[in-house]
Amino acid sequence: MNEAGAVTAAKPIPAGAPSAAVPLARIFRDFLIIGSTSFGGPVPYLRDRLVARNGWLDDKQFVELLSISQSLPGLNATNMAMLVGDKLRGVWGAVLAIFGMCLPGGLLMFAVGIVYRAHGDHVWATAALKGVAAAAVGLMLSTVVQLSKRSLEQRFDFVFIALTVIAVNVLHFSVPTTLIVLGLAAILWHRPRKPSGTDPS
Repeated sequence: MNEAGAVTAAKPIPAGAPSAAVPLARIFRDFLIIGSTSFGGPVPYLRDRLVARNGWLDDKQFVELLSISQSLPGLNATNMAMLVGDKLRGVWGAVLAIFGMCLPGGLLMFAVGIVYRAHGDHVWATAALKGVAAAAVGLMLSTVVQLSKRSLEQRFDFVFIALTVIAVNVLHFSVPTTLIVLGLAAILWHRPRKPSGTDPS
């Protein structure tokens, strides 16, 4: 019976399944793995494990939670861990998800900080940092392409993307101001509309 239970726990859990179906230990383990392997930024790794592997979220839910995470103060990774953990198992799910996400990075950065302080100016260290930065940009770009295929439903959505890039990178507006203004504009654009030609009676 123990073997059968282990096999069942290892299977992906469909998105929208009851929260009790996801063990707390599995939430901690999966976010611990994400925190241990998400080099260069957590978003690609979050999507791969939460959507593609476990099926805890679909792409629409992932984008919605990611949008909330980016709109709030704090790190996207910890905000996302809290939201997903809470969605799956409530308060304890959120606590364990955050702890699992932050523990590996905190320990690793402590060790890397010691090494960087002693050898940060070495030519190989500089080359390694440049290589990691390029790989991180590639990972982010691949995730953007995957999410855009599933989340951008109208051509005008690309206008909001362009306006966001221009506002932040060209006009140097602050991120919160850009999110509030363009977010409200996007909400108004996507608001529910009455079908045209509907009989008032």
